[in-house]
Amino acid sequence: MSPEVSDIFSRIESSKKAYLKTKETSTEGPSKSNGPRVVKMRQGAIPDYVRLTKYQEFCWRTMGKVVKKYSKPNSKLELSLLQAHIRLRAEEYTAYVWMTSLITLIVTLTVGLLFGGVLIALAGVDASMAMIITVMIILLPPVLAFVVLNGSPGSKAKSRKRDIDKRIGATMSFISAMASADVNIDTIFKELARQPIYGEIQKEAEWITRDTELLGIDILTAISKGAQRTPSSKFQEFLQGVVTTATSGGQLKPYFLQKAEQFEKEAKLDMRAQLETLGLMAETFVTVVVAFPLFLVVIMAIMAIVPGSSSGSSDTTLLLLWLVVGLMIPLSQFGFIFFIWNTTKESTM
Repeated sequence: MSPEVSDIFSRIESSKKAYLKTKETSTEGPSKSNGPRVVKMRQGAIPDYVRLTKYQEFCWRTMGKVVKKYSKPNSKLELSLLQAHIRLRAEEYTAYVWMTSLITLIVTLTVGLLFGGVLIALAGVDASMAMIITVMIILLPPVLAFVVLNGSPGSKAKSRKRDIDKRIGATMSFISAMASADVNIDTIFKELARQPIYGEIQKEAEWITRDTELLGIDILTAISKGAQRTPSSKFQEFLQGVVTTATSGGQLKPYFLQKAEQFEKEAKLDMRAQLETLGLMAETFVTVVVAFPLFLVVIMAIMAIVPGSSSGSSDTTLLLLWLVVGLMIPLSQFGFIFFIWNTTKESTM
């Protein structure tokens, strides 16, 4: 073999070795292996770590051992935290609720004893009546704090459910339009995750996209997981239908068009039912908040000024009258206002 031919073969081998080498993506030198899958993120993006607030850390450090010892596993609370997108473990949230209720009890105990002493010493209120008021001041705020905080994840999950149900018709129109253009299902959810106009549905799509893009889960498994954690039964049924249709060999485009038409009809029925509910609430407001307190105030005022009644009973009647006028009527009005506002308001985007 001539030297020229051998030189050609040696250059070919060297070029093959050069092309078979793995090129470094970083200019800062060789990097270590990051595992079997490379995750691509936007430029400048950093990982989002779940951190407790300072108060939550204080609650966990103070009450964590007690919670671990005496609390039982609460699957309902775990599901509510997941559906509400509250990134806390059930034990951490329980410690937060218990510690807040205990602090509220300590504060109301101090305030209640001082207020009860003032009622007896300065206002001349009967001791039994002052004791009842003191006990109510001491016990009601901690009980309310425990009930409200314990039900807050479920309430937030229900709020997300209402937002999803309200926007699901428009979302189905978006999905069916994308499917009519022969867009893949994973791309549809990826584009849906970029549309903040769809509210909580966008966040559900973000979770599905996170499972496929970052965790490497296939799209059908990601959709199935999304169906398990969504608070909306309508959206859950839709996602389960997507998985069933795809795995059984059906076409997704007719399924999306059918669901868009179905949810449009259901939205009209829901709006009609909501109007009927508001009409019923208006009648209830007139009866309970306007007429009943008015008659109660008139009756109690007459009982307080009727001659021949003892001074103690007259003072008690006047105190109850002040409680009705100062507490019962404003609280009942604000309660109805909040209920109607929460029922009819558009969720923030």
